[in-house]
Amino acid sequence: MHDYWPGCGYRLLAPAPGGQLRVTDDFLRSLLERPELAPVPESCQAERDLHARLVQRPREPVDEAALARISDADARANYAIWLRFRERLLAQPTLEGSYLALFRSDIDVPPVFVHQITQILLRHALGDDATPLQARAAEMLFRPQKISVLEEGQVMAADDETVERHALSGSFGTLGELLAQGGAPLRTAELDVLHDENAEVYWERSEAHDLVISLNHGQPALEALCRVLERWVLHLLGVAVEITLEREIDDEQWVWHVGLDAQASAVLNALYQGEEVEAERMARMLCLFRLAFTEPGAMRPELAGKPVYLAMAMDEHKRLRLKPQNLLLNLPLARLS
Repeated sequence: MHDYWPGCGYRLLAPAPGGQLRVTDDFLRSLLERPELAPVPESCQAERDLHARLVQRPREPVDEAALARISDADARANYAIWLRFRERLLAQPTLEGSYLALFRSDIDVPPVFVHQITQILLRHALGDDATPLQARAAEMLFRPQKISVLEEGQVMAADDETVERHALSGSFGTLGELLAQGGAPLRTAELDVLHDENAEVYWERSEAHDLVISLNHGQPALEALCRVLERWVLHLLGVAVEITLEREIDDEQWVWHVGLDAQASAVLNALYQGEEVEAERMARMLCLFRLAFTEPGAMRPELAGKPVYLAMAMDEHKRLRLKPQNLLLNLPLARLS
């Protein structure tokens, strides 16, 4: 059993009925310690007093007058954002319910908060028996990836923020340049390719985000991603599905699709409408999946038995930004969760 991603706040939440999670005061306190909210030497007394009160009573109402007393405009804005996020978190009995509600209206909270909740829910859905490759594949759902395509056809995914950090420090220009050297050891850039033989190293580096995975067919990371997506749907929607890798879409069975990111959604929509898609955009498509409902009755009756095609694609800057909420909101369910 491994306690991966310990810094995400998962252990600060409490169990709720149905195997879900409940927001606690300790979790709200942890958000208040983020650098955007924690007082700094320049903070005025009103800001310090508000922070102290909220640490003591994280659910305490805060009116506009209390915010107005904070002298720094950025600090006022940060507290207003946090209070709005707190309201969203506490609007439903469970964290799962609040997460789904975020996307059923206009999203008015920063992506950093959404990504943290996504990470926590993935940690809960995967549990303590996740494999290292499943945990690393799950990172793709809350951390953008930098994609490198090698001359021999290998498609590698590395954490985008980690790549940028190395680039700024001068460790290397970009991960793509490093890999394109062909045979250059990844360890020279403090990045290793995660695979079955070295998978156990993930646990000690789960928060370093410095492990690269291959997104080629036949490699274990894509199979691990399929299992992660299955658990994601089961936990958030209560629907069992089976997700497998696919190489092409059978036109006769193409009745429904879900893009796992904005790029893939646009391409799938265009192809479904019979539009021609430029070769450059098609080349950015990274993977195609086939989703089947374990119980056909969970699917809309007129679509029962038909597959749902999923896809993911990188953008023109070779970044992959998955939107796991797409899979929750756009499946053809017979009932709403």
